[in-house]
Amino acid sequence: MDTNFLDAAFIGSAATILILLAFSAFFSGSETALTGASRAKLRARADKGEKGADVALNVTEDSEKLIGAILLGNNVVNILSTSLATALLTRVFGDSGVALATLAMTVLVLIFAEVLPKTYSINNPETVATKVARPIKLITILLAPVVAIVRLVVRGILRLFGQRTNADTHMFSIHEEIAGALALGQSEGTVDKEDRDRLLGALDLGNRTVEEIMLHRSHIEMLDVNSEPSEILTAVLSSPYTRLPLYDGERENVVGIIHSKDLLRAVEKLLREDGSTLQSIRQLDVTQVMMKPYFIPETSPLDEQMREFLKRRTHFALVVDEYGDLRGLLTLEDILEEIVGEITDEHDPTAPSRLLPNAAGDYIVDGGMTIRDLNRETDWSLPDDEAHTIAGLVIHEAQTIPTPGQVFSFHSFRFEVLARKDNRITRLKIRPLLPSAAEEG
Repeated sequence: MDTNFLDAAFIGSAATILILLAFSAFFSGSETALTGASRAKLRARADKGEKGADVALNVTEDSEKLIGAILLGNNVVNILSTSLATALLTRVFGDSGVALATLAMTVLVLIFAEVLPKTYSINNPETVATKVARPIKLITILLAPVVAIVRLVVRGILRLFGQRTNADTHMFSIHEEIAGALALGQSEGTVDKEDRDRLLGALDLGNRTVEEIMLHRSHIEMLDVNSEPSEILTAVLSSPYTRLPLYDGERENVVGIIHSKDLLRAVEKLLREDGSTLQSIRQLDVTQVMMKPYFIPETSPLDEQMREFLKRRTHFALVVDEYGDLRGLLTLEDILEEIVGEITDEHDPTAPSRLLPNAAGDYIVDGGMTIRDLNRETDWSLPDDEAHTIAGLVIHEAQTIPTPGQVFSFHSFRFEVLARKDNRITRLKIRPLLPSAAEEG
């Protein structure tokens, strides 16, 4: 052991090691802060005039470039500090200095360059991100040529294994970030289930199409335009709906939409004429009162269709397929119900519950209930990629139209067909399977 080691070279090397450890802590904390900070919170800060937040948003746009620069800088300072420590301690302790340097640098890097800065950044991600954004941006620019070479090498190696990277892929998904925060908030009791469902319903509008929530044509209440005006008036007054489609000859041939208020105004105008009686209603021309039907394709996204409803100042549309055949009916209320849940008023018919739990742990479910609605009611995760309704899911999985009494097990659930009308499954009994039972099935 050299007892005359305390000289200017030793002090200079020790000081350099401390400086390099500080740089390592800076890189580690910056990485955690910039990748963990909420872009929504950074945007809110930027809108309030905080320049650092605006720079943080900008520097995180290219995640691959950002992570590459930070990791390159962090590895350089860590390797350099370890090399200096090894040389320094080898000078003092001889060959045993290598082991001592490894042990000492492992402790120092772990505590002061990794755990400490990352823990602080995790607890204050947005604050740290705004402070480190400017120097990290400068470092990213300076290291850009080296990072570009590293990126090319990495992509080349990944391609050898059949993997392709997308440079435009962002490290943050706003939709997933919000959905994850809501799920976490609900599990911790800080967000109500109803609030979570409403927010997720609004977020999902762009991913869902008209055909998923429309009223099927078999359930549409329609009137024949050639019927007696008195019959049309009676049907409109007895209907719980404000607007009704009018068809000519066959139900596929919709020629107009009658609004109850427009019809009543026309009847009032007719009755106010001199000498008019109730018999004068026969003279009413319904075609002069009805509105032109508004047709929409079944593949329209719900968010776009809601904007169209608001722009056209209408709440009612008929859904057609690619051949122009009538598929169903959609209202603005149907879209809003995907966000806020079922909307009813004093004129809506009282319908039986579509989901009835029993003491045995089973759920009696209407076959026409959508998978999404069932998942929202029960917090299940049944897939809705291949079918929109529970009955459709069972038919898809069974590859046939089941008969009452048949039982199926898939997606960790037991499905029993209770009732069927023609080719439609109208009632099912569903029970979640225990993990062991699901594996056996």
